[in-house]
Amino acid sequence: MDNIEIIKNIAKRFVGFLVAMIVLSIVLFYFARLAPGDPLQSFYGDAVESMTTKELDAARARLGLDGPIYLQYIRWVSNALHGDFGISLKYKIPTMDVVSPLIGNTLILGGLAYILVFALATLLAIICAINEDTILDKIICKVGTFTYYLPAFWLGVILVLIFSINMHILPSSGAYDVGKESDLGNRISHLILPLIVMITSHLWYYAYMIRNKLLDETRKDYVLLAKVKGLGKIKIVCGHCLRNVAPTIVSIMAISIPHVLSGTYIAESVFNYPGIGLLSVESAKYHDYNLLMLVVLITGLMVILSSIIAQFINEIIDPRMKETGVSAWQK
Repeated sequence: MDNIEIIKNIAKRFVGFLVAMIVLSIVLFYFARLAPGDPLQSFYGDAVESMTTKELDAARARLGLDGPIYLQYIRWVSNALHGDFGISLKYKIPTMDVVSPLIGNTLILGGLAYILVFALATLLAIICAINEDTILDKIICKVGTFTYYLPAFWLGVILVLIFSINMHILPSSGAYDVGKESDLGNRISHLILPLIVMITSHLWYYAYMIRNKLLDETRKDYVLLAKVKGLGKIKIVCGHCLRNVAPTIVSIMAISIPHVLSGTYIAESVFNYPGIGLLSVESAKYHDYNLLMLVVLITGLMVILSSIIAQFINEIIDPRMKETGVSAWQK
């Protein structure tokens, strides 16, 4: 691929990224405005009931809630392009000031869960592929299927009851105890239960896919030739099959980002973990349009960018994907 083709490819992806973000912002803005409830109630509280019609109109104009929806959207985009995403109706401060301290918490929880899920999923898949149709393989498959169908909310409540309320060994909520923000051990203890819930909910889903890909690979002709040469099953699976399915694993990892991210948001809600997932629930509950817009746009940005980056990585690992595409190659 020459420089001109690389520039065209980057430009094409950038345009696609912009279009996706614009469509996402329009759809979100429109449906947020149609949601039931009065955002003025979130901002002014009970004082709204004593306001006159003139005061209500002035309040809506001050918060950018006056005029048709399309004009409100144009005004919001104009401000957003200058870095102004509006005032949080609940917290009464700029939305960026609300979101900024919490992004790190979500990235830590989601990032750790993401790494652990795929590290353990790949390990389980390798064990199952090496021990195909043995008792160990069957036990792992049955246990994995059972844990996958456990509801995350139910599992979270059970873990809190056991480890927080009864045994008093792990905290049930928050990112750290009061006054221990810089205590690494304290932060880790607050991550354990949410991570257990996220890993349990996602592990077998991806381990099963990787397992099947590895098993498909073990039935190819080159594996038979390797066996004839005297190579052991562990060396064949880990040294050859795993390398050949690596592009597929990367593709699965890219596709899984929205899934793992949604799991992060659920875990934050269950354990009251201060992140953008919990913030999105609060912003929807209190009709905080500006905050909801920013949180969802950040989420969409992470998902779209990760997909683009993963595609580039796939093309580097396997150039065939430039011509056939990931989905065609995986068939």
